Amino acid sequence: MADKSVHAPLEAVGDPKHAARATRSAGRKMRSLLLDAASPLFRERGLSGTAITDIAAAADAFPSQITYYFRTKEALFVECACRDLLYLARTTEQAALKARTPREYTHALAETVTASDSVAFFAEALTLTRRRQDLAPLVERTIERLHSEGARAYAGQVERHGWRSLRAPDESSRRFWAVAIGVILEGYAMGRSPEELCAEMLRVLGEQAKSTGDTGRLRLVEERDASSNSNGEG
Repeated sequence: MADKSVHAPLEAVGDPKHAARATRSAGRKMRSLLLDAASPLFRERGLSGTAITDIAAAADAFPSQITYYFRTKEALFVECACRDLLYLARTTEQAALKARTPREYTHALAETVTASDSVAFFAEALTLTRRRQDLAPLVERTIERLHSEGARAYAGQVERHGWRSLRAPDESSRRFWAVAIGVILEGYAMGRSPEELCAEMLRVLGEQAKSTGDTGRLRLVEERDASSNSNGEG
């Protein structure tokens, strides 16, 4: 019989580092399963209408696992909302990749954002953290990541197509999401359709950048220097 040790992994099964990695991997998987199960329930029923036992049943888990990984139902709610918003941001960026003009780009962003309820879900989490300041750091990190990744994506599009941005990428990203949250919350309260929300977002956002066509590529506003003044740019 062949020696099984020849085929044994480099790390012994009882190796503490191996066991720790396996435990972390299993923990990440369980957290993800619980988030996947909780998110649609929270969105459909709200925080008060969703029981921990419902989430556990949907995830094929135990209620104690929810409290182990998230401590409270409120913490799970906020993490679900934050994760869903970042997923929406990624989807929004992907939807705008095919845009060839600034107008198409802004329209793709607004249309994608207003077709989802993720922003309204996140707004509920914002309201919750007003009473639960221990949950505020997660929201703060989510917002900063939202803005930084949005700025990166916008700057990439401006560079790729040679557009002239009317604002710095960071300012544009922050303005876009501030408008999105405001318009969507107001629209939800008034029963507006996604199409109406999109139209209102486009109206408020206005022109974000200008296409240079086949002419020489203009730089971002934040890249202007003294030489740009000689070209008549203020």
